[in-house]
Amino acid sequence: MKAKESQLQSNLFGADIEKLKPIIMSGGSDSAMLDNVFELLVLAGRSLSHSIMMLIPAAWEGDAFLDDNLRDFYKYNACLMEPWDGPAAIAFTDGTRVGAVLDRNGLRPARYIITKDNTVVMASEVGVLDIAPADIAVSGRLEPGKIFFINTEQGRVIDNDELKKTMAAKLPYSQWGKRRLR
Repeated sequence: MKAKESQLQSNLFGADIEKLKPIIMSGGSDSAMLDNVFELLVLAGRSLSHSIMMLIPAAWEGDAFLDDNLRDFYKYNACLMEPWDGPAAIAFTDGTRVGAVLDRNGLRPARYIITKDNTVVMASEVGVLDIAPADIAVSGRLEPGKIFFINTEQGRVIDNDELKKTMAAKLPYSQWGKRRLR
């Protein structure tokens, strides 16, 4: 990221963009460094889901079954950001939307339940709270390359496939790739 700082530019900031640097605060943990870059991407106008998909993309390169639009999204964004090798489990929020993702290897467990009254609990193991089995509507685990995402304004959990399909269709990544990537 330090090497990329020299490439930062903005018509809005002009020369004042230097005030943003350093992007990564020295001496920070892997989590703190990821948070610094995530914050930069979000404040630059990307959504939470776009930012996390750039930083910690699914292992898309060898997936023969991946949707072409999503592949083009990942391919385009890979030119801007290399996959992050850092924290194994990441939670992120803007106060209205909240999500979680595992690193590309999925080394950290992340299990979740959704109760019938729409309470969501996610932790590294089951049983962190005493919840009666009769009150559980959904029980699952976060898998590598998948995003668990809640939009509280909409009052729903947004499915990984829906989230990624929507993100890949927002901009003409396929068209840009054909024009710019060879």
